[in-house]
Amino acid sequence: MSEIGDVCEPARARAGRSGGRQARVALRAAPLADDVRPVRGGMAGGQYKPLSEAGVKQIHEAALDALEEIGLSQAPKSGVEIMSAAGAVYGSDGRMRFPRALVEDMLAVAARGITLHARDPKHDLHLSGTNVHYGTAGAAVHIVDPITLDYRESTAQDLYDAARLVDNLDNIHFYQRTMVCRDVMDNKEMDLNTLYGCLAGTRKHVGTSFSDPSHVADCFDMLHMVAGGEEKWLERPFVSNSNCFVVPPMKFAEESCITMEDCIRRGMPMLLLSAGQAGATAPAPIALTIVQAVAECLAGVVYVNAIRKGAPAIFGTWPFVSDLRTGAMSGGSAEQALLTAGCAQMHRFYDLPGGAASGISDSKLPDMQAGWEQGITNALAGLAGLNMCYEAVGMHASLLGFCLESLVLGDDLLGQTMRLVRGIDVTPDSTSLEAMKEVCLGGPGHYLGSEQTLKLMQTEYVYPKVGNRMSPKEWNEAGKPLLLDGAIARKNEILAKAGCVVDPEIDRAIRAKFNIYFK
Repeated sequence: MSEIGDVCEPARARAGRSGGRQARVALRAAPLADDVRPVRGGMAGGQYKPLSEAGVKQIHEAALDALEEIGLSQAPKSGVEIMSAAGAVYGSDGRMRFPRALVEDMLAVAARGITLHARDPKHDLHLSGTNVHYGTAGAAVHIVDPITLDYRESTAQDLYDAARLVDNLDNIHFYQRTMVCRDVMDNKEMDLNTLYGCLAGTRKHVGTSFSDPSHVADCFDMLHMVAGGEEKWLERPFVSNSNCFVVPPMKFAEESCITMEDCIRRGMPMLLLSAGQAGATAPAPIALTIVQAVAECLAGVVYVNAIRKGAPAIFGTWPFVSDLRTGAMSGGSAEQALLTAGCAQMHRFYDLPGGAASGISDSKLPDMQAGWEQGITNALAGLAGLNMCYEAVGMHASLLGFCLESLVLGDDLLGQTMRLVRGIDVTPDSTSLEAMKEVCLGGPGHYLGSEQTLKLMQTEYVYPKVGNRMSPKEWNEAGKPLLLDGAIARKNEILAKAGCVVDPEIDRAIRAKFNIYFK
């Protein structure tokens, strides 16, 4: 990767600054403290607003109308009791309806400014305002091999390897389950392997799901073992439950709701996930798709806070887009980017921690299509101030495939995206004319090697780890390396060094108690 000014080496030589390049290289190699890095998790977005203020209020009013007039069906018996006791109305048609006053009351007590803890506190996620965090998610059933172009079934080892990569990629801030362990046939063992594959691979915050409510207890036994006991877990719960508590349109998912009730009582943060698909399980108009997602998640807010007021929950309006020519999902479209950004505005309207999908590619491989799809959707999500940008990297074929090399490439992409989120720092220092005077009035006529340039080259600019900025001449002399070659090399380098991040004694105890499939 070329450094600043490599293409202007003759000019620098003429200026008598032959040592400038070495100084920049040395400075570039020095590690930066977290508080002066050019990008980092939790930077504030919110500059982009696809909805007008009037549009936001109109969506809010329509969502309240939908909850009062349509309601949601198929609540479990326990949920009917919980929500009815709070003031919801269970009708003879089997639908639970929510008076406006009830929704407003529950919004008033809902948790705000929550922290999703990590096992390493430096990776804690502070979900307030427009703080932006990028991470993974999904339930891909295939691993993409970008060399053979094959799709094969994903395994527990793949899940663990992805977690180890995320632990070593700075611009990916959390790890939510990325794929299904297709080599684990028993559903309970799959849930346990999914949870432990994440925990063994990364110290960052983890998101997981449970396929059956009866599996929750054993998974919490494992969590308590990793945490060092139940009290330690309750002090810093480092795993959240990704919970599809609704099946759009406007139906509760009974088993997921029962799981949610149990997890809330055990102190686990909740992602209230509504994942309708515009034109299929959600209305075709983008605005009305947002209305439905908001209504469903507001029902979730009532449900959660009726169980325990102020329980930590993420407002997971997560609608997808259909290609209306075929009905197939289109996660990398411009419409998807608009949907996600609009949902981020609704989160801000309620001042609730919010999450949605960004970064999905419909492309089957890490190619140019994947680049533009992931770039557009991640950029708009961050600029809209979405707290949790899920599925931001690695996902292909509209969530059916996951690619480890794409995860590595995505780390570079997210570094650039976070630089957009940070924006331009306008201060007396950054607009001072002193540097211009030094260069223009009797100086060398360029800013290469100037004190200001050297000072800002790391804190103002983001450099890719894999992305190639060589000149054509340099690229040719280096053997014409391809982008994918760099991603494979970095992936292999990380995996060769990254081991299990659970204490060896605890790891042995977990493997003795549970049937763990990965090495």
